[in-house]
Amino acid sequence: MILKPARLSLAISFAVSALVAAPAFAQNVATVNGKPIPAAKLDQVVKQVVAQGRATDSPQLREAIKRDLIGREVLIQEADKQGIGGRADVKAAIDNARQSIIINAMLADYVKKNPIKDAEIKAEYDRYKAQMGDKEYHARHILVATEDEAKAIITKLKGGAKFEDLAKAQSKDGSAANGGDLDWASPANYVPEFSKAMVALQKGAITDTPVKSQYGFHVIKLEDVRAAKIPALDEVKQQVAEQLQQRQLAQYRESLVKKAKIQ
Repeated sequence: MILKPARLSLAISFAVSALVAAPAFAQNVATVNGKPIPAAKLDQVVKQVVAQGRATDSPQLREAIKRDLIGREVLIQEADKQGIGGRADVKAAIDNARQSIIINAMLADYVKKNPIKDAEIKAEYDRYKAQMGDKEYHARHILVATEDEAKAIITKLKGGAKFEDLAKAQSKDGSAANGGDLDWASPANYVPEFSKAMVALQKGAITDTPVKSQYGFHVIKLEDVRAAKIPALDEVKQQVAEQLQQRQLAQYRESLVKKAKIQ
């Protein structure tokens, strides 16, 4: 809620007067049915909101948060009256939430104590560059279930049939609607059998024999080849660091599981 200047000044003056007139309540921002809401709790929420970049500390923000805290206190008191907290499903949800909060706090501490180093980021980036290679390929393919189907398609293509039309009519892959178009990609993005056959083709050529993979049988056409466009390290440094961090946390979790006595 955003107060008009006149009302805001009045609210601030009233709040200051109240604190001076009633020092015993100075540590609370409000009381709800006799239950105090500590000023420290308001300060904590304000700090969290500001840290997340959602707002700046201001009287308007504090007033809005105060109203929210009052509303929550009213609701929790009513829930307690109704015995909601004693229900089995609510207890289970509270336990799950408690576990998540504690685990996330522990992992956050682990990350602070084990930061990803620049050298690790550079090594991962170099590995990625080597894996992606220096070329990108624009290919189309037709995927069918049997080798005989693939051979029949190759025969039709050699007879003058249009690749895009056959892909739309017969391919079982999601790219069928686009005439089998796979767009630009690195060979590393495909299964090895597919990549090997694709990079061996000349521009505009089609595989002479079906290419078998775990997905079925492919007929591949190479549209074009170009130099790979790999972003500079500075552009992806944060992304690489996050990936390494997730991998690190997964390894940490796995190490703890291995140490545990599980029956």
